[in-house]
Amino acid sequence: MNYLITGAAGFIGSAIARQILEREGANTCVTIDNLSTGLRENIPDGCRFIYGNTYDKNVLKQLDDEHFDAIIHIAGQSSGEISFDDPVYDLQTNTQSTIMLLKYALRTRCKKFIYASSMSVYGDHNPPIVDENTETVPKSFYAVGKLASENYMRIYSEYGIACTALRFFNVYGIGQNMANLRQGMASIFLAQAIKDRHILVKGSKDRFRDFVYIDDVVNAVIKALDRDSGFEVYNVCTGVPQTVEKVIETIQSNLKYPVTVEYTKGTPGDQFGIYGNNSKIHSQLGWNPKVGFDDGIKKMIDWALNN
Repeated sequence: MNYLITGAAGFIGSAIARQILEREGANTCVTIDNLSTGLRENIPDGCRFIYGNTYDKNVLKQLDDEHFDAIIHIAGQSSGEISFDDPVYDLQTNTQSTIMLLKYALRTRCKKFIYASSMSVYGDHNPPIVDENTETVPKSFYAVGKLASENYMRIYSEYGIACTALRFFNVYGIGQNMANLRQGMASIFLAQAIKDRHILVKGSKDRFRDFVYIDDVVNAVIKALDRDSGFEVYNVCTGVPQTVEKVIETIQSNLKYPVTVEYTKGTPGDQFGIYGNNSKIHSQLGWNPKVGFDDGIKKMIDWALNN
C-alpha cells in the first residue's frame, strides 16, 4: 500500500506516518511539507519527502508518476489565532490545498481521502456538547477554511472518492512542537512552565477544551482508512471537558518547582469552550479514546522534561 501523508514533518502527521509505515510492515509513503512549523527530522525513515506547499501545482506535479491507495491530508496552518495574521495564506494552506489534492485524487483514481478537520468549525454553543449534526458557526478564518474543505470533500465523494473529515478536538501529547507558543493549549502552557516557570494565559481560566491524546488520534485515522465510499464527518474527542485552570493545576502538580500564572486578554476567534459527542465514530468505525487526560499529560510532561 502506498500513501500520501501531507505534513509528516509535524506533530500529528509524523505520528500517522510512523504508524502507517509500521502497519503490516509493507507500506510506503510520500509526504509534502513546507517545514513552517514541522521539523525535517520528524519525518520517519521510509517516507519520501517533497519540500513545498500542498497548494503549489508545481509541487503536486512531482507526484504525477505516483499512485496512492489513500491521501491523508494533515498539512496546514493550524491556529485560529494565526489565521487572523494572514487570512489568504490560511485559505491557501487549508482549503486551496484540499481542492487541489482532491482534483489530483480524482485524476489518479485514488479512492480514499482523509482530512484533518477541526472542532473549531462548531464555534461556541450552549449547551456546549456538540455532535456532527450541531450547527457550525466558525469564529476564525481557520475554522471557515476547514469547514469549506469539508464541503469540497462532500462534493468530490460523488465522483467515487471515499472522503472522511475527522474533526480533531484539542490534540496533545509526546512529540508536540514546544517552540510554537501560538498553537496547542497544553503545549503552550507546558513550554512556558518548563522554560520560564511562569504561564501567561490569554483569556479566562474558566474556558475549557476536550483534549484527545495523539495515539488516539492516530488510531482514528487508521480506522477511517477502512471506509470505502461516500462522505462522512466524525468527531475525534473524549467527551470530557478540561478547564484552563485544571490544565494548569495538572501541569503544576507534575513539576518539582513552583510555576506562577498570569491572565491577560483573549485572542481573536478563540472559542470559550465546547466538548464532543463521539458516539458516531464509535458506532461506525469502532473507535474509542483510550488515554485519559491525567495520564496523557503526565506522559507529555515526562517526555518534555527529558527533551
